[in-house]
Order: sequence, then C-alpha cells, then structure tokens
Amino acid sequence: MSKMFTQIASDAFKNIPRGAGMILNKFDPAKPAKPQDTDILYATTGGITASCVATYTDDGEDIDNVPNNTKELKSLTGWDCKMSFTAVTMTAPGVKLAIGPATVAGEKITPKDVLELSDFTDQIWWVGDMGENGLAAICLKNVLSSGGFSLKTVKNGKGQITVELQGHVSLQNATECPMEFYVDQEVAA
Repeated sequence: MSKMFTQIASDAFKNIPRGAGMILNKFDPAKPAKPQDTDILYATTGGITASCVATYTDDGEDIDNVPNNTKELKSLTGWDCKMSFTAVTMTAPGVKLAIGPATVAGEKITPKDVLELSDFTDQIWWVGDMGENGLAAICLKNVLSSGGFSLKTVKNGKGQITVELQGHVSLQNATECPMEFYVDQEVAA
C-alpha cells in the first residue's frame, strides 16, 4: 500500500513562519522594507503570541428543545485580539505601552488615574520572516495594555518585562475587527 496521505503541499515551506519576528510601531505591508531601529519597540525573548478569538451569542442555548450551537441562532458579538511577549529592553515608550494609561515626560513614565483616548496606540505590528523570501505580519489596532507592567530580574541575568496588549474596536468603525493579517510568499528585494 502506498503512503498517499503522508505528504505536504509542494509549496508548504514557503508558508512556514520562521523565527520569533519582531514588534514594530509601524510597518507598511504594501511596501515591505527592513525596519529602522526607531520602528522596533522591543527586543524579545521566548517568542511572541498573537491571538484573535471571535465571541458569540447563542440565542438558542437557553430555549428548551433547541440544541446548543445551532448555526442559524448564533451571532458574532465581538473580537478578543491580543499580542503578548516578554521584552528584554526597557525604554520610555516601551514601558508606557506596557503600563497603558501613563504620561511620559522625557525619561519619566508616570501611571495616571484616568484613561484617555490618547492612551491607546493606533497600531502595533508583529512582522516575521516566512519561507525563504516571504513575510507574515499582524496588525493590532487601538492598542492598550491588558496585562499591566511586570518586571522580573534575576542575578546575573537579563531583566524581563511581561507585556500583554489588547486591540479594541472603535466607535468610528464598530464593525472592524481590531486585528488584520498579511501573508506574502515572495517579497521583492
């Protein structure tokens, strides 16, 4: 018997993300270019996790004789979109982003007691290599920290900042998911 179900697509290796990628404050997927140092928000360790989970309401779940998860009775109620990672660099903009509502005056970052629209960051990007010459990118929109600031140091080691960022829907476009995805098998050099 031949092993006809033990293969992968011939172009599969062009579609495999490679390496941890990087967290950027700006990126243009229509014109990919090597990031400038000022665009790189953090050096990271342990990789980056991005998630985008739809939330639903099941109008039939509490009605007798209607099976749960009936497709005609489900509706999309929102999105829970996040990026999380461990940073090993500590800059004023990076600390402010990890905290969320804070003010920055020079190199001083002060958490504040009120959330303002200016505390949201328009976009944060994860961009990574894919295959031999491709890229994968994820844009998180209307970003605010959902994990707060947490620094861990160890003797003879690197300090690590745990960062969890959440995307938010905006009233300016309430139907737009706060995360977008891009894949390109062949980026022009």
